[in-house]
Amino acid sequence: MIMKPTRDGYGEALLLLGESNPDVVVLDADLAMSTRTNWFWEKYPERFFDIGIAEQDMLGTAAGLAMGGKIPFATTYGVFIAGRGWDQIRTTICYANLNVKIAGMHGGISVGPDGATHQALEEIALMRVLPNMHMIVPCDAIEGRKATLGASQVSGPVYLRFTREATPVFTQETDEWQLGKANLLRAGSDVTIIGCGPVLYEALLAADELAKEGVSCRVLNMHTIKPIDADAILAAAAETGAIVTVEEHQINAGLGSAVAEVLVKHNPVPVEMIGIMDTFGESGSPEELAIKYGLKQKDVKAAVRKVLGRK
Repeated sequence: MIMKPTRDGYGEALLLLGESNPDVVVLDADLAMSTRTNWFWEKYPERFFDIGIAEQDMLGTAAGLAMGGKIPFATTYGVFIAGRGWDQIRTTICYANLNVKIAGMHGGISVGPDGATHQALEEIALMRVLPNMHMIVPCDAIEGRKATLGASQVSGPVYLRFTREATPVFTQETDEWQLGKANLLRAGSDVTIIGCGPVLYEALLAADELAKEGVSCRVLNMHTIKPIDADAILAAAAETGAIVTVEEHQINAGLGSAVAEVLVKHNPVPVEMIGIMDTFGESGSPEELAIKYGLKQKDVKAAVRKVLGRK
């Protein structure tokens, strides 16, 4: 199994965009080595801007570049860019519907020893509530590259969420990627598991184990949180009758909530949600934290059994 951080896909995509589109520029807030923007910096230094530890200034600068016809990718840790810069994202970028791409790195608890202050667990909620914003959470490095390339083709603001740790690469180069369209990773008829980000791999492992018990799990990669693929969600509800959502994010207002919003309007079915249960993270290894906060395959299996009991 190949292991790579999803942020590597971002860095690779920026190099491709730098070569193909002279209007692409990259901004960073003094974290280029961690965010992989240093790869772009080394090859296209005249189109790279290190704004320093000034996230709000970086977003304002990105807005100005967008107004001048550039396609800026503003990049730093998700907890800083989505938290400190929320007002600039809301009022300067989204209100004006500017063509700014925002990359939030180190999403989720898998940041590990950096602890609660650096573990972004709220950005899906913060970003998906904003009008005009698109929200993407790649599940592996291959999808990270595809999502970044796809974001460059979208007119308007896009938020991309990436993780730090090396995680399994389980999608294929040949898999189609389209904004707002979920990818079917596994067919199934008893229950549907809908996930985003690298934690989706745990869902696949759980589905494999449950298959041995005679439980048929459909697994959907909901890489785009906004606009969400309502058709795929409603098809899953109609055809399997039960849903489990999996995300490395607060359980409140994240992917699970977005899925439930679709279901409650059209076809309410039993839903169980796996995520961070309204708490802050802490320091520890990514594996230790995933176990403590219930993001492993055993937790997915337990949620599937619970939701099946509610059908």
